[in-house]
Amino acid sequence: MAKKIKQAIVGYKVKKANEPETNEIVDSGPKKRTSADIVQMHESVKRPEMLLGSTYKVKTPLSEHALYMTINDIVLNQGTEHEMRRPFEIFINSKNMDHFMWVVALTRVISAVFRKGGDCTFLVEELKAVFDPKGGYFKPGGKYMPSLVAEIGDAIESHLKMIGLLADDGLDEHQQKLVDEKRAEYDAMQNGDSTAESDYPDGAQMCMKCMTKAAILMDGCMTCLSCGDSKCG
Repeated sequence: MAKKIKQAIVGYKVKKANEPETNEIVDSGPKKRTSADIVQMHESVKRPEMLLGSTYKVKTPLSEHALYMTINDIVLNQGTEHEMRRPFEIFINSKNMDHFMWVVALTRVISAVFRKGGDCTFLVEELKAVFDPKGGYFKPGGKYMPSLVAEIGDAIESHLKMIGLLADDGLDEHQQKLVDEKRAEYDAMQNGDSTAESDYPDGAQMCMKCMTKAAILMDGCMTCLSCGDSKCG
């Protein structure tokens, strides 16, 4: 008896002798990867033989020796549409041994948080909120750092933005245009005579939004040349 096939054939099964007839079909086509097959970051993920890493130089006026911070990343679900890069461990090295003990403790705690999985971006705000009782300092470029720990948090933030875990909160097209216009107007007023050591005009004040020494007085209003914040709205 002939049977009309009304749908595409996606699999087959050979009927054996004395086997009752069944409508079960064995799918021999490619299977979609289910959510259970997608590997997420958790503490049981084994460390591969090789990890991708990025090294950041942290130079502060608090010490004559720089810190070199390396963050190694693990690539999960490599070669699939679910491929993701996640931080796995962190190392900090320096010739200055004054802070050796707390630096080792900090790297072990941060690495443990990375390997635990979940959202690790909270580390950035926690570290950047640490203030040195002796006072902070300005980085080259005019950005204020309240402590060495805060600068480590700033470097981690840059890394998380690079691998896509944090959104880059840069200026949009209109804000950048406003900042460029203000900068050009200010430079014209100064006749190009500037002896600033940073990327911003000499005498600029610290912006309370982005903590960068880049706020200038224009038309009776303080405007930041770094983040575009203005007291005039």
